Amino acid sequence: MKIKAAGMMVAIGAAWCLCTLARPITATAAPPNVVLMMGDDHGWEETGYHGHPHVKTPVLDEMAAGGLRLDRFYAAHPSCSPTRASFLTGRHPNRMGTFAPGWSFRPEEITLAKLLGEAGYRCGHFGKWHVGAVKKESPVSPGAMGFHEWLSHDNFFELNPWLSRNGGEPEAFSGESSEILVREALQFIDRAAERKQPFFTVIWFGSPHEPYSGLPADLALYDDLPAKYTKKVKLTSNETGGPTTRSQGEVLRERYAEITAMDRAIGTLRKHLADAGLRQDTLVFYCGDNGTSPDAALGFPHRGAKGQVYEGGTLVPGLIEWPARITAPRTTQVRASTSDLLPTICGLAGIAPPARPIDGIDIAGLFDGKLTARPSPLFVWDFNSNTSRLTSAKPKPYIDPKLQEGTTPLVKRTGGKATRDFKNYHQPPTTPEDYAGPRSIIDGRFKLVIHDQKKSTEPKRELFDLEADPAEQTNLIDGQREVAEKLQAKLTEWQTSVLKSLSGDDYKK
Repeated sequence: MKIKAAGMMVAIGAAWCLCTLARPITATAAPPNVVLMMGDDHGWEETGYHGHPHVKTPVLDEMAAGGLRLDRFYAAHPSCSPTRASFLTGRHPNRMGTFAPGWSFRPEEITLAKLLGEAGYRCGHFGKWHVGAVKKESPVSPGAMGFHEWLSHDNFFELNPWLSRNGGEPEAFSGESSEILVREALQFIDRAAERKQPFFTVIWFGSPHEPYSGLPADLALYDDLPAKYTKKVKLTSNETGGPTTRSQGEVLRERYAEITAMDRAIGTLRKHLADAGLRQDTLVFYCGDNGTSPDAALGFPHRGAKGQVYEGGTLVPGLIEWPARITAPRTTQVRASTSDLLPTICGLAGIAPPARPIDGIDIAGLFDGKLTARPSPLFVWDFNSNTSRLTSAKPKPYIDPKLQEGTTPLVKRTGGKATRDFKNYHQPPTTPEDYAGPRSIIDGRFKLVIHDQKKSTEPKRELFDLEADPAEQTNLIDGQREVAEKLQAKLTEWQTSVLKSLSGDDYKK
């Protein structure tokens, strides 16, 4: 495989400076309480306010109508564990070896919970974790990474979930999982409010990840779908935990029931904040962790699905409410990302981001419309973690594998197990092979997508004008080669910075 300019970039050790170095920051308003929520596999189009023909999301629609609607909000990666790592650290997941689902991050990473906890916030995590084991002895559990309290799962979950409280033995909870998480989070919020302590609350729902299950009343809302969508799709069986094939209409009926239940739980949270007199001074955020999963993707309005670097794999719902600061409804087309959460909230809290490369930017200027264009590119890179260097060379585990073993069971079985384990490795010395994997850069209106090809030393390149062609249907590469070359140079330079972080260089400072 030939990667243009990779060797030169490695040799000169160019460092892409998207970094936000430690420096004094002055908050522009009183620091808010913060509630950050995320759905699991909830794609951009699966909301009422984005015009979906079936799914009902009245609460998210109300948030979109009254708060800040981020219509070009991106997950930092087309799959879950990597996006969650970016959400917590403001950094691209490849910087910390969180390459794919089931890859943990590293203990040296500095999370938003760690920073806010040091600033006096009470920090709680509720729901899916999936960036390491949740048990208390894990060096990358929620507790080890800055959360004071947690009720969490190693991976995803459905109705009647098993969850671990503060790293203890898993407990079975009866009921709809989104409702359970919000109830527990509100108890945490009330305790913090009683102590007059600002709170940072992360709620990562298990919905709407497959396998799907819904309450009878929610399922009834979508009884017409089995007759409308009859093609067969592959997913997990709730009965066996193994793979099965079902009618897409039946699958969508259950999936949309989960989304509606999650939406209702978010409404419960918003109402409680209002009733408790906390809503005015609380920033409430919602997004998905990647695009719609292939079993449920209907093919509109974007190309691709979960696992792909096209828009359908990374565009997700993005909403922010904070009545004290966002005083009027606003919709923005400025591109933002899960990596932007850390620098933005650090700015609001008046604290400095870590003195290491940060891929996100402070997007608080969107609250009042002062930020009108993203000043730096957005990058997506699905690192090729199946290379021979990682599968046969057997690099040293970054964390003792025993500490990476999960404890919380779920329906879907992998290797015969109902629990999930994690991995992370000390990266071998960088070679040109490390620049491989599906990747993209968005800079202004243009997006370059690169895929390596098994039968060719030259990668496949696609250039899209997202303003004219948001569905990525027309490849402009032949007529815009100069634009493509400039974008590829920026992408390669950024990858060099990421690989430098991956080597552990950031932790030496």
